[in-house]
Amino acid sequence: MLEVIEQLDHDAHAELDAVSSEDELEAFRIKFLGSKGAVKKLMGMLKDVPKEQKPAFGKNANILRQKVEQAFESKKGSLGGSATASKKSGPMIDVTEPGSPPRLGREHIITQTINEIADVFGRMGFEVATGPEIEDEHHNFIALNIPASHPARDPVDNFFVSDDELLRSQTSTIQIRVMENREPPIRVIATGRVYRPDEIDATHHQMFHQVEGLYVDKNVSMVDLKSTLIQFAHAMFGPDADVMLVPSYFPFTEPSAELYVKMDLGKGLEWMEVGGCGMVDPNVFKAVGYDPEEWTGFAFGLGIERLAMRKYQIPDIRWLFENDVRFLRQF
Repeated sequence: MLEVIEQLDHDAHAELDAVSSEDELEAFRIKFLGSKGAVKKLMGMLKDVPKEQKPAFGKNANILRQKVEQAFESKKGSLGGSATASKKSGPMIDVTEPGSPPRLGREHIITQTINEIADVFGRMGFEVATGPEIEDEHHNFIALNIPASHPARDPVDNFFVSDDELLRSQTSTIQIRVMENREPPIRVIATGRVYRPDEIDATHHQMFHQVEGLYVDKNVSMVDLKSTLIQFAHAMFGPDADVMLVPSYFPFTEPSAELYVKMDLGKGLEWMEVGGCGMVDPNVFKAVGYDPEEWTGFAFGLGIERLAMRKYQIPDIRWLFENDVRFLRQF
């Protein structure tokens, strides 16, 4: 019976020497070391071995199992090393070549426009003020001289979050907060998101951005307002840009005007409406505790998306909020 072990030892090593791939090695494992393999069967033959040969047979069978397992692991390692060596024999990385630059993000076109506007007015002495996006009716309507009967206060035209709180519909609320906490003279701009339940299309959105300007001092006039807006137009749109004020009505300014800027829109110089402006209404001053007999001031409000779309020839406001990198990478 010991001859069976010797023959199996010879056959196993002979077949293992001929193995040249991982598939062949797996077939060898199943044939010799598997649960139904030849080495396993040796232990099943132990019951048929004569009693006097059983100790020697069992000992040699265990030795054979260990030898085949060791030979198998050695062959497995050599095949893995060959595969690794084969992979390493491919093209080498040239560490002297310049690396690929990291892909950096960039400021959104709205952020770029806000920063540009803040820089222009900053050079004229205006500082930037901010305020909450959830406002109460006092700051969003009452202090701005908007009566309860005004259509701008209709619940269907605002995003109310409670009986007295809503998502602000204009950044003029920040001007009220600034005047409540500071004494004149004041020269600020307020930028931020505002919300109105408009039907979304190429020129309207339910969330957009505004910049509001406020200047309060003694003897401020419409001349100061128009001079400020002309300087802004020249800085943003070039020396050919011009400003026109068309009489209008707003509850918080008197007199009031629509602001038009003459600029090149790709088809020559054209007039474009960009916002509203006017002299601060005395009732607004009274709401914040200012004496309208002592102080005067002007205010203006501009749509940031409108300015960005005209300056960069963007035809659809929805593109600004879709986060399509193909569009955003252009700016």
